[in-house]
Amino acid sequence: MGMKNKNTLYPSTLSDPETWVEQHGDYLFRYAMMRLRNKEFAENMVQETFLAALKGKKSFSGRSTERTWMVGILKHKIIDHYRKDFRERPVTDLQNLQFEEEQTVDQFYDAMENPRKYPKDWMPDQQAVLSSKEFWVVLHGCMDKLPKTTSSAFAMRELDDMDTPEICKELGISSTNLWVMLHRARLQLRECLERNWFEKK
Repeated sequence: MGMKNKNTLYPSTLSDPETWVEQHGDYLFRYAMMRLRNKEFAENMVQETFLAALKGKKSFSGRSTERTWMVGILKHKIIDHYRKDFRERPVTDLQNLQFEEEQTVDQFYDAMENPRKYPKDWMPDQQAVLSSKEFWVVLHGCMDKLPKTTSSAFAMRELDDMDTPEICKELGISSTNLWVMLHRARLQLRECLERNWFEKK
């Protein structure tokens, strides 16, 4: 059996919309939950995704699978949610973020002197665990312990693989703000994962 050419198109027609919930509902819900950490928000996002897919059926070209196409729709809705959430942050949250930014220089030099305290990777041996459903349950629990804004920024960077300028533009923050949030998220997640996952394996 030969490999498919990378330019091969998938079927250009969508399946019966009445089967979408059964085919893709659970997957899309898990995708949304990992990023939103809120069941009600996740359910609403998935419903909105199905509605948008139904309205935009003609835009499906067959250059990706039906599920990939729907994930793309869901991803943009989640980003819109992140943007709205950041814009509606209380003034105290903005003040706290500014205070964190002012600590960045000290943290940078501390990281240079104590690299063990500041891991570059947000977790070790990523490829060995990313396919484990149990791991994702633990990671979700660890992310629940992060501040909401920090968790959102982390999800955009590490789960959705968005680059720094794109995240900063979407959330209306500086690159230094983002560095602080990702830095703290990686520290806290690594500690949580080592305690609740790696030490038990």
